[in-house]
Amino acid sequence: MDIRQILIVHNQQHLLPVYDGLTGERRRSFERQISDIHWRMIESGDTALENKSDIRPIRGLSLSEIRRDNAAFQGVGIDTLRAGKVGAVLLAGGQGTRLGFDGPKGCYDIGISRHMTVFERLFANLTGVCKRVGCWVALFIMTCSGNDSATREFLQKNNYFGYPEQYVKFFVQHDAPVTDLQGRLIYDGNGGVVCSPDGNGGWFDSLKESGQLDLFPEIEWLNVFAVDNVLQRIADPLFVGATVLSGRDCGAKFVRKRYPEEKVGVLCLENGAPSVIEYYELTAQMANERDAEGNLVYGFGVILNYLFKADRLRRISAARLPVHRVKKTMNLSVGTEGKPVPKEVYKYETLILDAVRLSGSCLPFEVVREREFAPIKNATGPDSVQSARELLKFNNIEL
Repeated sequence: MDIRQILIVHNQQHLLPVYDGLTGERRRSFERQISDIHWRMIESGDTALENKSDIRPIRGLSLSEIRRDNAAFQGVGIDTLRAGKVGAVLLAGGQGTRLGFDGPKGCYDIGISRHMTVFERLFANLTGVCKRVGCWVALFIMTCSGNDSATREFLQKNNYFGYPEQYVKFFVQHDAPVTDLQGRLIYDGNGGVVCSPDGNGGWFDSLKESGQLDLFPEIEWLNVFAVDNVLQRIADPLFVGATVLSGRDCGAKFVRKRYPEEKVGVLCLENGAPSVIEYYELTAQMANERDAEGNLVYGFGVILNYLFKADRLRRISAARLPVHRVKKTMNLSVGTEGKPVPKEVYKYETLILDAVRLSGSCLPFEVVREREFAPIKNATGPDSVQSARELLKFNNIEL
């Protein structure tokens, strides 16, 4: 099927005059991009399930229960790691824009009296576990098209902060087209259409298609974590062992919410399946409900640190995650003589929380907030560079 036919079949005829006017490399670039589009992302509409009427609390492992069974969990976790059955996946596709930083978020320097980047801290966390257990863990780093080369160059220049290079593998997150509010692709004025990363749920498809996972056929579990939490405990034997012994296909670390309105996703049961729902999807009554001990009933705040069984992810991937169509504002220079102008658009994303639900079984695993949750989302205030530095100092990490 040639490019004109593709555009007509997918109701994108408005781009035919654009295509006809292109020559040389711009024309070839346009053809490549249109040929590679995953049309299901934009043509499935909003396939995300909206029926959240039956939301109930979920049972999770508390800190006291984890302390009680610490030895058993640690033993199984260490054995699983030493057998090479665990891989770590760092979601590092974000930019440092909200921090006033022009570069990958992982390259942001959080040091005070010395240089210490987010990447350095995360590598140190993983290295500490590997040295204690006595084996190296394959680390897959997801970048995006906008920060891939900068991320690779930075980590190569810093020798992966002492982590063995053969265990560090990169893969690029897929992009999804952005459309206007009528579902039409938007020409970017430079031989392509406007695209955006396809959401944090697309990490497994991107990893699988990169071929990097095939280099470690012994891996049975993947520990996925976000770049913006500098206290992440990665490939944590305690977490691994507890999840393996539970017989479930997924584990999710959580912290107790500090107050009902805290803006974190919440682990619960949704229509009988384990799920993560956004804080704004809870009614005021649910958000404030407490149990006999005074704990919030819907108080399991996720920190984006999940352990997934790889075989289950392959089945989920084959069945496809639902697509979320999200209305956002982007600065677009299309038709404005190069000057960016805010425009309302639709972005199309898959979300990791849907993988939790489709896993069918999940072990909520409580962690101590001050030891494992220091997100850097803002320049100042809550969940900022400032608050993360205080938590790092609390954990005796020199800045």
